[in-house]
Amino acid sequence: MKIMSKAYGISVFELAKLGKENIPKQLVSSEHLIYSSPATLAFNSPGANGFGVKRAGLSIPGSVMLLVSPGCCGRNTTLQARIDGYSDKFFYLLLDDTDIVTGRYLTKVPAAVSEVYEACRVKPSCVVICITCVDALLGTDMERVCRKATDETGVKTVPCYMYALTREQRLPPMAAVRKSVYSLLEKTDRYSDEVNILGFFAPLNDDCELYELMKSAGVSKLREISRCGSFEEYKEMSRANFNLVLNPESRYAAEDLTNRLGIPSIELTRTYRLDKIKKQYELLGKAIGAKLDDKAVFSQTHKTIADFAKKHGKLRFSVGETANADPFELSLALAEYGFEIAEIFGTVGEANFAYINKLSEILPDTPVYSNLSPTMMGYTENENRADVYVGRDAGFYHSELCGVYWNEERQPFGYRGLSELFAQLDRALSDKEKI
Repeated sequence: MKIMSKAYGISVFELAKLGKENIPKQLVSSEHLIYSSPATLAFNSPGANGFGVKRAGLSIPGSVMLLVSPGCCGRNTTLQARIDGYSDKFFYLLLDDTDIVTGRYLTKVPAAVSEVYEACRVKPSCVVICITCVDALLGTDMERVCRKATDETGVKTVPCYMYALTREQRLPPMAAVRKSVYSLLEKTDRYSDEVNILGFFAPLNDDCELYELMKSAGVSKLREISRCGSFEEYKEMSRANFNLVLNPESRYAAEDLTNRLGIPSIELTRTYRLDKIKKQYELLGKAIGAKLDDKAVFSQTHKTIADFAKKHGKLRFSVGETANADPFELSLALAEYGFEIAEIFGTVGEANFAYINKLSEILPDTPVYSNLSPTMMGYTENENRADVYVGRDAGFYHSELCGVYWNEERQPFGYRGLSELFAQLDRALSDKEKI
């Protein structure tokens, strides 16, 4: 295979001109070999780092996981099990060649579920069955298999799909697993002062103003699955008047809760554009019939950004996608605040084009790269001159710069998330100046 000596990049202007129907093949991972650089290892596999499919599937309080797969797929799970609190949550039903050819392993699942349940000193609330690309290729109806396991054993059993092959399809693994983790909620009486937050597998930062604003609107219980300390608390999510969807990957789960339990949803977008945050809260207030007073936190955030710009000047940012942000939306926000964008590392899809089109008007020459393109082997630190980076992948490409990874498990959102980003950037730049 011939490897290009220079990384493939395309300007946002050229990308916008081509349109979402004509994304260059170099930016589409299914069109070429995948380059698994250190910059991609945090997201390239559904089970790699952070809340991949396996850890996400265990978000149901008290659950354990049975991984049904060939041995090669199970090996990285042993690394996941080293994370504190997960060492006794993983069990394995390993498949040999005959199992895969004949499908006989599917008849073993109920017995395996029963064995797992009996082996646990503290009885689990449910067993999550995690399957891999083998079953995607075989077309296994895992929901039917789980229903059979539940009926035969009396143990609640739900499916979890670690299908890397479907990452860029309509229902990628991280969207499917969100439906699974809420699938045990059952219909019950609902209460007008209770609301769920759907979107992430870790909670929002404790100081997020969304908590304060919803409380001021009369919400007494704002539940997140990550803050449910028991299965009983988890089940109380069925009582919500509505769901707040903060991540597009939770839309499928929210639709399922609407269809099964009658719980409607309102979607908010994580944005780093100050005016959009304000507009979004205005619309949320109208939707729930309450006035959300965000004047103080809006003014405080506006001042934080202005003070940062005054102190550090017109910086050039390298913006990556391994961060708690859409790299194109974040780049647009930074550009609107008066900063320059040296480059963007991102997976280009239909959802990004609204931002790409706007970026093409104000920073048309900004290059876009795909972390997964084999041509990135030819990328050099001096490819584009930047002053600071945001995103773990951008930090990998620019080890000589200071910046922030911005991919902690606790999730930033709204004004406080925006303020914290600039606070962390200020600390990183200030520390560098002291050296």
